[in-house]
Amino acid sequence: MASTKPATPGDLLTRVAGERQTGALVVSGQPGGAVYVFEGRVIYAESPAAPGVGELLTSSGRLAGRTWQNALDLGTSTARVGRLLVEQGHLTQGELELCVLGSTYDAAYFVLAQPAATIEFLPGATHWLGAVVHIDASAIVREVRRRVKLLDDIFSNPRIDIAPVIPVTRAPRERITLTAAQWELLAHADGQRTPADLALLLGRAGYATIQELRRLAALGMIELPRVRAAESPEFVRLPHPRGAAVPIDHSVAEITGASPVPVINGRDPAESRSAPTAPEPAHARGPSPNPEPPPAPPPGDHNAGLNRPRLARRKPGAKLPKEIAATESPPVHQGTDEVLLKRIRTALRALR
Repeated sequence: MASTKPATPGDLLTRVAGERQTGALVVSGQPGGAVYVFEGRVIYAESPAAPGVGELLTSSGRLAGRTWQNALDLGTSTARVGRLLVEQGHLTQGELELCVLGSTYDAAYFVLAQPAATIEFLPGATHWLGAVVHIDASAIVREVRRRVKLLDDIFSNPRIDIAPVIPVTRAPRERITLTAAQWELLAHADGQRTPADLALLLGRAGYATIQELRRLAALGMIELPRVRAAESPEFVRLPHPRGAAVPIDHSVAEITGASPVPVINGRDPAESRSAPTAPEPAHARGPSPNPEPPPAPPPGDHNAGLNRPRLARRKPGAKLPKEIAATESPPVHQGTDEVLLKRIRTALRALR
């Protein structure tokens, strides 16, 4: 087994063909695949991004699944699967050759179109299908280059060929004309299926599928795949934890420079910090001979008179406290409606 080394797949295939070698050219990466050569001529190619001969024959209904599986069981070890299908009368020689040619050119695009990849040549390896056709390696390379240029002319974004297909939620124009193949792809694209999944599901060639997807991308009918982090790292701003967005030793006004928010109980925060002890109760001081009226609330203060205690922050999902401590029971506002309070309590119990 030869050692792996980075190289251009098309150039290495041409070199192997010039030396009239027999084996498999395995290309790793995304999507990757393999090209099988026999005495310097290509006999088959396969890739995870392109349906193989068996998938095309069974998904199109030309062969039953059990018929294909029986041929695999009998002919895989001797590389005679294709010959068995013809000998048993399931396919004609012309049908088999046409299917193998289409599948080989289809997969060769995904294997050889990569500008650089890690390649490994396995001498003596052969495919279980057998040598049904013999294709000149230079013809394969020329066809791959032609297909790459054709797709770039339609819409230059190779990530569309392997990324999950996500239809747009709204058409970019009022009227758009779609072909039957394009409509079928949009109808079966669920945001999870890749072009290879759609080709296998619909029984279509992989290259024909991505051709239509490139056209849909040019029309603005599918979302463009995002660049992966390895290709283009992006700055990600992590959200602040809830309840810790502002340092606890600074006020909001000091951080943001905004005016302080009125306290709900109407007290001045500066007075609360300067006078930590509670005032002496009125019954301990005795009646004042000249009681002073309470200071008038400033204009626009809607919280005047609502001397409510501030509750501690609760964790999300925690139940509301059943009662407040007796030492800090809030005074009931004189204008409180008991019926309204009952409705609020009922609503709070329903939210628990």
